[in-house]
Order: sequence, then C-alpha cells, then structure tokens
Amino acid sequence: MSPLATMIILSSLATGTIITMSSHHWMMAWIGLEMNTLAILPIISKQHHPRATEAATKYFLTQATASALILFSSSMNAWKTGTWDITQMTDPPANALLTSALAMKLGLAPVHFWLPEVLQGSTMKTALIISTWQKLAPMALIYLTMNNLSTFILLTMGTLSALLGGWTGLNQTQTRKIMAFSSIAHLGWMVTIATTLTNIMTMALIMYLLMTTSMFSALVLSKSKTIQDTTTSWTMSPTLTIMTMLTLLSLGGLPPLSGFLPKWLILQELITQNLIPMATAIALSTLLSLFFYLRLTYTTTLTTSPNTTQTKHKWRLKPTTPSLLFSTSIPLTMMALPLAPLLMN
Repeated sequence: MSPLATMIILSSLATGTIITMSSHHWMMAWIGLEMNTLAILPIISKQHHPRATEAATKYFLTQATASALILFSSSMNAWKTGTWDITQMTDPPANALLTSALAMKLGLAPVHFWLPEVLQGSTMKTALIISTWQKLAPMALIYLTMNNLSTFILLTMGTLSALLGGWTGLNQTQTRKIMAFSSIAHLGWMVTIATTLTNIMTMALIMYLLMTTSMFSALVLSKSKTIQDTTTSWTMSPTLTIMTMLTLLSLGGLPPLSGFLPKWLILQELITQNLIPMATAIALSTLLSLFFYLRLTYTTTLTTSPNTTQTKHKWRLKPTTPSLLFSTSIPLTMMALPLAPLLMN
C-alpha cells in the first residue's frame, strides 16, 4: 500500500472515531462509525490472502449490521420522542435494540463470534488496531447513553462475556485468538461496571488499552503467532521475554501490577451495590483467563536457556520493528497501581 493511501486510511480511521466521540446527533455518530468501518476494511484485507479477505468480509457484515441497528433504534426513538439527541434515548424498545447493537460492535457475548475470526485473519498490527482503537467509538456511545441503556441486558452480556472469554480461550494455540478472548473478557468487566460507575469503566478501558497495546507490541517484536513461537522468543531478547511475562501477569490481574487495579475497583463497587453473585461469577472467570495467561507466561519465560525446545531457534538479530509503542506502554502496564488512591477519591 502506498504511503499516501495509508495516510488517508489511517486519518479516516482516526477522524471517524473522533466524530462519533464528539457528536450529539445520532446521524453524526452513525457517520463516524461508518467511516471507521470503511477505513479499517482495506487495512484488514491488504494481505492478498483468502483468510484476510474472509476476515474483512466478516468484519464488514457484522459492523454494517450493528450500524444499521443503531440507525434503526435512533430512528425509532426520534419517531417516538421527536429528538435525535444521543443523551435523550428514552424509548425502552429502542434502548434494548441500541444495547444489543453496541454489544455487537464491541464483540460482547453472545454476539462475539466475529472477533476471534477477524483477529486470526488479520496481521498482528491490524489485530492491535481492532482490539484497541476500534473499541473507543462504541465505548464512547455507551458512556453517553448509559443512563438510558437496558441495565439487565448489559449486566447479562457483561457476565456472559467474562465467563465465555475465559472459558473459550482455554483451548486456543494462536496468540491472536487468545488476545481476542482476552479482549472479550475485559470488555465484559467494563460493561458490567458501566451500569453503576462510568468513571471506573473509563479507567478500566484505559488500563485495557495499555495492557493490550504492550502485549501486541511484544508479540510483534518477537514475531510470535502461536504459543509454540513464544518458546524461542528468548533468543531475540531476554529483556523482552521478562517484559512479556509481566504484561501477561498484569492482564491476568495479579496484585502488584496495574491490571489488578480495575478488577479490584470493579469488584468492590459490585459488592457495594449488592451484586454479590455477579461479582463472584466474574471473579471466578478471571481464574480461567489467568490459566491461559500463565500458560503463555510459562512457554515464554520458563522455557529459556538451557532448556531445550523442539522448534528451530530464531536468528539472534535485532528486531526491525520500531519499539517506541512498546517502551511507552510497558511502564504503565506494570507500575500504575500507586495511582489507585487518586482514582478512588
């Protein structure tokens, strides 16, 4: 792809998200979402490969359906109330439809089936964009319409996503699919708390973006597409191996690292709201997610020299990919827990 085409596509991608996040009219929000979808399609399908074409087609059909449902729900609301304001969604059927549409946009269970397939058919960098930047616009719409969305649907989908994200990630061997199910589980946590405190949801989203960015950057640098590939990442950089381990443990939500912060605050708030069965269910689902994070940690870190592996070793060459993104996101992924008192106040 030429630099000019890449610049136009990436700027359209950024502009679409910004339009959606800053709009008050449903039509403008829909236009931003459509720009976003159309800009990412050539990025997904630029690899001239059947899997990339299939991933782009699946992504397009899912996002087009979700956008149509958003437009339909906002039209229903405008027909009943006479306003197109995003914050004035007061019609209950329109709200239920909007909740389902935003869940499809994000990839929440039970409408999550497209996300692992699309990520598996894309390159690592494209998978990073889909897992991070593409979540911003739908999450902004959830933030804006939270007072009117269907609480029951959101809580059900959030709990289902947390459980399914952990459960279905157990038997995966592809790192992109593991990150897809990790994304589903994390979004489940965010949506669960969105019904009560949107500021904790925002903090959880920021932490998720940082952790996912650093994890994908580590996978790009070590060229690890499967779990087996991670066993030879120490031949490239031992430091990268340790950073990958700490990022994975942070994604699992272990206490000294930053990933513990959103989980801690979300569980605390759910217990305060007397949603104890739900808090128990999503806390137990974290153990499932932690299992496949620890499996990746084991293959990445604990199979280092002098242990022998069954795969060919990678050449001891410096990574050619610029690591600025990784080096900027990794400190916050590991050391943001001291910020907890500021966030709790």
